[in-house]
Amino acid sequence: MPAKKIVTKEEILNTALQIVREGGIAALNMRSLAKRCNCSTQPIYLSFNGIDDLKKQVDKKVIEVFQKYMDDEVASGKYEKYKAVGMGYIRFAKQDKELFKYAMMHRDMIADGTQQIFDNTVLMIMKNYGLYQDEANRLHMHMWIFVHGVATIFATEYIDIDWETVSQMLTDAYFGAIKQLKGENR
Repeated sequence: MPAKKIVTKEEILNTALQIVREGGIAALNMRSLAKRCNCSTQPIYLSFNGIDDLKKQVDKKVIEVFQKYMDDEVASGKYEKYKAVGMGYIRFAKQDKELFKYAMMHRDMIADGTQQIFDNTVLMIMKNYGLYQDEANRLHMHMWIFVHGVATIFATEYIDIDWETVSQMLTDAYFGAIKQLKGENR
């Protein structure tokens, strides 16, 4: 008769996400997870095919959290949609530092988990602003690099910038990039 699971797969996954949220991906291992779940490693191995499988599932959860920050910012209606995406990105870094560092400062996560979000944002820019794909890609790349820099400042606690200043900086960077795209600075 197979062993009975003490904790569910979802509970294990949520606990693993919490461990990463608190201490980064380096803090996640089978023993630390079992300890937090108040079980042996057996239920974890019954739910996941090893640490690599577990981390892949955690990666998906992290991307869901990241997407929720942006979706919530858009839904708030405080900012125009594209700006809200950037503000959500920065809010993710400010409020969920370790998840941000893992998702956005870890090479594999960027390549695997965030490309679809980047592509969807480019499509949104094309649709909402009437730009061709190459223009939308260029605009978004400029803005992403700027937004990522601001977000990294928050994630690393390098300096603290008030939220209104961040908002104004994004607006200024956006209009500067649009001017450049339209050739008004040449």
